[in-house]
Amino acid sequence: MGEVYMDIPPGYNTTQTRIVCKLRKAMYVLKQSPCAWFGQFIMAMKNNGFIQSNSNHTLLLKYQKGKLIVLISYVHDMIITRNDKHEISQLQDYLAIEFEMKNLGGLKCFLGNEVA
Repeated sequence: MGEVYMDIPPGYNTTQTRIVCKLRKAMYVLKQSPCAWFGQFIMAMKNNGFIQSNSNHTLLLKYQKGKLIVLISYVHDMIITRNDKHEISQLQDYLAIEFEMKNLGGLKCFLGNEVA
């Protein structure tokens, strides 16, 4: 992820004319922020043992000792499914800490499609 700078906000008093702000975190209002967030997300998932699909870069798989977790992400939503309840609980705990995410419960709707 590259460095992001912005002009001094209007109303901020400074005696220097050629000054900019270096951002420490990506901001959601910036065009780069979804890419920056997704890059950090993919890196964290790979460090956690997930493999990114070659055919769909938003699909991540983790297969370990007969246990499979499948995660697909779209913007700020994701679907996680598994064949082991304990593994998914650990992943949800990790995501909640690392990315300030929360579990919204069972899947009812995704990308405007009702799921039954």
